[in-house]
Amino acid sequence: MGFLTEPGTWISLLTLTALEIVLGIDNLVFLSIAVNRLPEHQQAKARQLGLSLACILRLALLASITWLARLTTPLFSFVNYSVSLRDLIFLGGGLFLVVKAVSEMHATIEAGDEKTGGGKANAFSTIIFQIILFDLIFSLDSVITAVGMAKYFTVMAVAIIIAVILMIVASGPLSRFINRHPTIKLLALSFLLMVGIVLIADGLQFHIPRGYLYFAMAFSVFVEFLNSVLRKRRRTRSQRRRN
Repeated sequence: MGFLTEPGTWISLLTLTALEIVLGIDNLVFLSIAVNRLPEHQQAKARQLGLSLACILRLALLASITWLARLTTPLFSFVNYSVSLRDLIFLGGGLFLVVKAVSEMHATIEAGDEKTGGGKANAFSTIIFQIILFDLIFSLDSVITAVGMAKYFTVMAVAIIIAVILMIVASGPLSRFINRHPTIKLLALSFLLMVGIVLIADGLQFHIPRGYLYFAMAFSVFVEFLNSVLRKRRRTRSQRRRN
């Protein structure tokens, strides 16, 4: 346990925890959208169970460093590209995420954002499976980054656990906020659509820095915030005129 006295250990822990939180934003948005399809009394349980299992999965990935290294080993070549298992995972996950985002947009716009959760007996287990599946896809880069930033397994594991705990705490308020604001929900779905496209691009070995993605989303949220302030002021003025 001597590494706990090293200043670099605590610096890497704080840095890695912050990075894991940032890289988990897309996963958190997907989680908030996915659990909205469940009955309200099951949503909190689904968020907690899904993220808890996802945390265990991330730790298992972290312990499988050798297997992670093999993900980039070419399986076959297509034209001038060498395709690896990582590429196939990103392609499949990106395509599914695009389909999921588009279908949710259609349901929100055409059906007036009606909830269809609980329609099937296996809806809860299906949502949990989707959360775990996409956490696996989203975790590949963050786990690999963790391996590159920290020397000790304990530091990497603690950073992941802290990040997941904070995600569990934030998932409830974020889900309620998205559900109360339809325009924010459409922004979140657009964000998921962009993430899907980025994953497809990664699978095609065309890397798009995540910083551009997060900046675009942050800017969109800022514009929507200005619009909400403007709408609120207009409603206030309208009420004053009526009175």
